Amino acid sequence: MKAEMIYRYGGPEELHYGDMPMPTLNHDDVMIKVLATSVNPVDYKVREGHDKWGHRKFPVILGWDVSGVIEQVGRDVKDFNVGDEVYARPDVSRNGTYAEYVAVRASEIALKPLKLDHLQSAVIPLAGLTAYQGLFTHGKLQEGQRVLINGASGGVGSFAVQLARWKGAFVIGAASGDNDGFVIELGADEFIDYKTEDVVAKLDNLDLVFDLIGGDQQRQLINILKPGGILVSTVGITDAPSAKAAGIKTVAYMAQSEPEDLKILAKLADEGTIKPYISSVFLLSDVNKAQELMEKGHVRGKIGIQI
Repeated sequence: MKAEMIYRYGGPEELHYGDMPMPTLNHDDVMIKVLATSVNPVDYKVREGHDKWGHRKFPVILGWDVSGVIEQVGRDVKDFNVGDEVYARPDVSRNGTYAEYVAVRASEIALKPLKLDHLQSAVIPLAGLTAYQGLFTHGKLQEGQRVLINGASGGVGSFAVQLARWKGAFVIGAASGDNDGFVIELGADEFIDYKTEDVVAKLDNLDLVFDLIGGDQQRQLINILKPGGILVSTVGITDAPSAKAAGIKTVAYMAQSEPEDLKILAKLADEGTIKPYISSVFLLSDVNKAQELMEKGHVRGKIGIQI
């Protein structure tokens, strides 16, 4: 099969397009013919060697979003059949989806949204799960609460704005100023330009801050939460002692492959409640260019890869 792979850790130039053996199918796996995938920050972080998922045997295939068709099922798989159209965020410790085929545990997949094509479906799993679990599993967001989404125009942020709006929260989206119209269109009630505006001066008494940026910005955001509020972050907690002293709960996490959450996201997508925004599309042989674009930052929505 054709795949994009790395033979050592490093920059985008380490990505090579070529032939790889078909994946090994375990008893609890399904073999998916990959029709689309997408680019996420974890892809280039692993490529650079920031790999906390254990020692890998090179060559390594990156990419951990997939939408495609099941072509083979392991002997222990009961709930899926050959021909099913599915989507998933596969196990990050295994070889990924920058390839024509990928073996994925059946316990990590769900039927893809019926009304979306494979490219649209493929950009949902990792970013959608991250947004859904950040807001609801960890952030406990409820109707009527006030939430700030810091980094609202990116892949995770764009889903988070839509999901928070669906829940009935008052949604404040923070991003760079040229994304104001986009974030409001996603469903935010209010927009803040985090480059030019003082977020702390403008906001207070929030129930939840969903932070996708981290660093010094995050330190400031502690001050706009009410006592008992929650700071949830995908990039770690910068100053946990100060948050604790202020009575703020903090959660740092990485999204998990939960099929029930994928089912909810598929239903919301089919209803039109959430819509994936794809800013650019690359071929599998041009994944290096896609990763370079992602690493420059400020990508609006997601970058899709068409297989």
